[in-house]
Amino acid sequence: MNEQQQNRVTYIIYCINAFAERYKLSAKQAFAYLQRFKGLVFLDECYEAEHQLSLSDAVDDLSVICKRNGGGLG
Repeated sequence: MNEQQQNRVTYIIYCINAFAERYKLSAKQAFAYLQRFKGLVFLDECYEAEHQLSLSDAVDDLSVICKRNGGGLG
C-alpha cells in the first residue's frame, strides 16, 4: 500500500470513529451503517475534497449522504 492509499484508509477510519461517537454507535455498527447507506463510497469518491474539511463537517456530510440513501440517523 502506498502512502496516498494509507492516508485515505486512515482518514476513512477517523471518519467512521467520529460518526460512531456522534451517534453513540460502536465502530462496527457505524461501519455497517455507512457501508449500507453509501457513506463509505462517498468518502472514497470524494476524498480529495472531504479530507480538507474538519471531521465534524465530514460527519455532517456523511449524515446527509446516508439519509439520502435511506438511512435514519441524523
